[in-house]
Amino acid sequence: MFEPSILQHRSCQGSACLGFVPQEFSLLCWNVYKNNMKHPDFTPFLSQYANALDFMLFQEANFMNEKVFELSSFAFDAAANLEVRGEFYGVLTASKVESNYAQAYLSEVKESFVASHKSLLVSAYPFEDGSNLLILNVHAINFRENQSYDRELERFLSLMQVHKGPMIVAGDFNTWNKKRMQKLHEVREQLGLEMVSFSETSAVKVFMGKQLDFIFYRGLELVDSKVVADHGLSDHNPLFAEFKKI
Repeated sequence: MFEPSILQHRSCQGSACLGFVPQEFSLLCWNVYKNNMKHPDFTPFLSQYANALDFMLFQEANFMNEKVFELSSFAFDAAANLEVRGEFYGVLTASKVESNYAQAYLSEVKESFVASHKSLLVSAYPFEDGSNLLILNVHAINFRENQSYDRELERFLSLMQVHKGPMIVAGDFNTWNKKRMQKLHEVREQLGLEMVSFSETSAVKVFMGKQLDFIFYRGLELVDSKVVADHGLSDHNPLFAEFKKI
């Protein structure tokens, strides 16, 4: 394992990226349990939704030599938190609009058992009116005390609060106790974010009775949301959301 510092990037291949984020766009958020490259059913499953998606936010993604999945119409930026035998793992944001800014970060503390950091990725994408959509893709620290978790969320806040425009903060927040959940919603309120709700509540990943996966947003109107279960590809289910720029 190692402590990475280099942002992974791939431009669109095969067909050109869009020039701007559409006024209405859709997003997937999913902890893929490292299966995006190794499970034979992953790309066929994703291909069912790819045409309708503009962004895909993965946690626990596997990426190596710019290869992620066989969907050439998506560019991506990725932030690795570990490397095993030449393969990288971390958070990855794929998009049909190339980012005009991307920055990878590692958690300041390491996980207690595996001694690895967690990674997060901040990236920005242009709207036609000149404003930017800022996206934070999060896989929050898990096996550490609440104080370390709180410091990491304060760091999220400091990274995002300078941006005044539309924003999405999404991922696996590892909010498996009451204090972690309270801290997450405290930071959400400070950033002026709304939470995407899902009618399929029981399908959203839960641990110790607490929801782990979230999509938050600001400066956008939520058009639709859903969770897809029974895919057999991960211990988390993919969250889908459709937005309209206000």
